[in-house]
Amino acid sequence: MNRFSAAAAPDAAGGTGVKASSDATRAKTVSGAADSPDMPGGRTRALLDRLEGEHSLSRDEWVYLFEHRDAESLEYLKQKARAVADRHFGKDIYTRGLIEFTNYCRNDCLYCGIRRSNRKAERYRLTREEILQCCEDGYALGFRTFVLQGGEDESYSDEDIVEIVRSIKAGFPDCAVTLSIGEKSRASYLRFFEAGADRYLLRHETADFGHYRRLHPPELSPEHRRECLWSLKEIGYQVGTGFMVGAPGQTAECLAEDMLFIRELEPHMVGIGPFVPHHETPLAKEPGGSVELTLWCIGVLRLMLPQALIPATTALGTIAPDGREQGILAGANVVMPNLSPVAVRKKYELYDNKICTGEEAAECRFCLAGRMERIGYHIAVSRGDHPSRRKEEADV
Repeated sequence: MNRFSAAAAPDAAGGTGVKASSDATRAKTVSGAADSPDMPGGRTRALLDRLEGEHSLSRDEWVYLFEHRDAESLEYLKQKARAVADRHFGKDIYTRGLIEFTNYCRNDCLYCGIRRSNRKAERYRLTREEILQCCEDGYALGFRTFVLQGGEDESYSDEDIVEIVRSIKAGFPDCAVTLSIGEKSRASYLRFFEAGADRYLLRHETADFGHYRRLHPPELSPEHRRECLWSLKEIGYQVGTGFMVGAPGQTAECLAEDMLFIRELEPHMVGIGPFVPHHETPLAKEPGGSVELTLWCIGVLRLMLPQALIPATTALGTIAPDGREQGILAGANVVMPNLSPVAVRKKYELYDNKICTGEEAAECRFCLAGRMERIGYHIAVSRGDHPSRRKEEADV
């Protein structure tokens, strides 16, 4: 199994056209796939057609699909994925107001800029009042979902999180609250849900157990990560998972495992973005993930889970100036502008060169709205729930 290189990254001028891999990286690499042996209408397209119709492939078929990508098949996939997204969501793009409320973390993941061992990170925590002010500012700008994201910071007790969630729901009853605060006990997840939290984001990061252990410290296990996701779903959350694209050691087989696990879990949300190295981590010298492979993953996820909420991530916008637009045109339907106070945004540095750290919330919101309009989409003032949840509410 070979490592997928980053041969299809944006060109030096900042464009994002897909480039062919160099001769040295053509054979079975993921971020720069080998030239497809298929003629137009061959096996790659046939698998994409079947994925659209059946929403499922075998492990071997997934591996084939990741190893036999080219520019023409990517365009074919993007057209299909965009049509599926438009069929279910029209031209609406949902926004999530991201509030990064702490960058303290007890974990030491090898890829993360706020890992416990990074002594150079400038740490911060927001108070409940500061979080509520972010929500107030966001609500005035049309946000109807607030995402509380942070490291696994043990300074916040379960009761603290419960009180924050209750305060947001009391002040903004027509809004959804999403938590993204890592691995907790089932009892904790239940308390947060009963307090009013609607959604929970917990990326599985990689579904290949060996690959997971390569990227995480020994105290973290892929088995426990999966247990958390199943608990969240059983409790009743709208659940989000996801993985890094182009992470060190990732192979077509790893990505096949990701797709099989996501198919089994059937999450409401899937957040993926390219691996972007951080200079204060053990993986600082590793190549980043590519735009091309990220778009491929977005596209096949849309075909597999037609109604899923799939963001065009900030990380994708970081490695390509029009990365978020490209993500939408590949089948994504969510963007996540930052509502955190400008004074702390640069401190929440999961990876290098993160965009939009100096913009006020309003500036970021209107910039994204303009970007979406230029490609034929518009920002919706909506909670943006998964269609299945909207139907459940209508049936009550």
